Amino acid sequence: MQFLLRGLLAWDLTERESGLGVVYLAFGVGLLVFTPIGGVLADRWAKRTLLVVGQGTIAAVAAFMGVAAVSGNARYWMLLLTSLFQGAMFGLIGPARVSTSAELVGQEHLGNAISLTSMSMSLTRIFAPAGAGVLAGVATVGIGGAYLAAAVFSAVSTILTARLPKLEPVNPSARNPLTEILDGLNYVRGKPELRRLIVTTIVAITIGFNYVAFMPALVEGQMGLSESHVGFLTTASALGAVAMTAFVASRADGPGADRLLVVCGLAFGVFVVLFGLAPNYLLALLVVVVLGLATNGFMVLTSSRSLAISEPSHHGRVQSLMQLAFAGFGIAAAPLGALAEVIGLRATIVAMGLATFVAVAIYGATISRSLAADPG
Repeated sequence: MQFLLRGLLAWDLTERESGLGVVYLAFGVGLLVFTPIGGVLADRWAKRTLLVVGQGTIAAVAAFMGVAAVSGNARYWMLLLTSLFQGAMFGLIGPARVSTSAELVGQEHLGNAISLTSMSMSLTRIFAPAGAGVLAGVATVGIGGAYLAAAVFSAVSTILTARLPKLEPVNPSARNPLTEILDGLNYVRGKPELRRLIVTTIVAITIGFNYVAFMPALVEGQMGLSESHVGFLTTASALGAVAMTAFVASRADGPGADRLLVVCGLAFGVFVVLFGLAPNYLLALLVVVVLGLATNGFMVLTSSRSLAISEPSHHGRVQSLMQLAFAGFGIAAAPLGALAEVIGLRATIVAMGLATFVAVAIYGATISRSLAADPG
């Protein structure tokens, strides 16, 4: 809900693609700075404590933004500041959230765990964006009321998270956090397969996933539709994501997972291109269903694969590097928004899809060479 509302409020306050982009830039900067720290903390602190503190802070910040909007005092700088702060909190808890799944189920069910965790997130995306869009479009509720509803859900999730096992750290090191971060980087550098996977994920998500940031500009700005239509478009994407997660859950631990990862990544790029070319809302709705399917399959498989080929003592830091893809996504939104104002929004989205396709195709070529060299 908050992800969509952030974009809707930015559009209402600025009515510019660059205004959307800078808000997601602030979120991305928070992610970029705090995700490496979150990776270290996930390996050194009790994960439940980290998750509760981060999730509770996210709820409080959403409540602040909701009160500001309801009272008519919302300003663009407030949105930038809260986006930065929430990005920081997501950076702190992101690596712990993923590595917690691995600890709870064990290595043999790792792919299933990541798939089901992703499904839970996708299920919220089915109802929440549409609900947020509808609430934001109702005059008596508005974006502020929708923000307050999102804050309540965040508070409930914090209470539920507090019921997790404590999950003591796997690597309770007393070393300097910067040393720990550098150790994680050296660890990944020494594993070529892991390094290629992380780089490909960062490039694809940084560029391709920004299609979601520009949904308000495309739907409201170019198609002349309402906030509710933006919400339903996001929901359609989530429907595809849930369908793909159910499919991937039974295959994420199998021998064909690498090939499926590449297929999903290539489809991700192709359908971002088609989204940029969609001439009307109905076709855009159909495209994002498949786009959600491909995007979520790619994300699930890259996460499970990165955990499978890394050691538990480094899971937090490896996942922090994977999470940097979303920091890059936020940071890239600003220059992409500026580019959209120069060459046009649709042309920019098409270019994003082509870049994603090329990045995954290069990774797929390295996978093919590895399989040819070692058929077993």
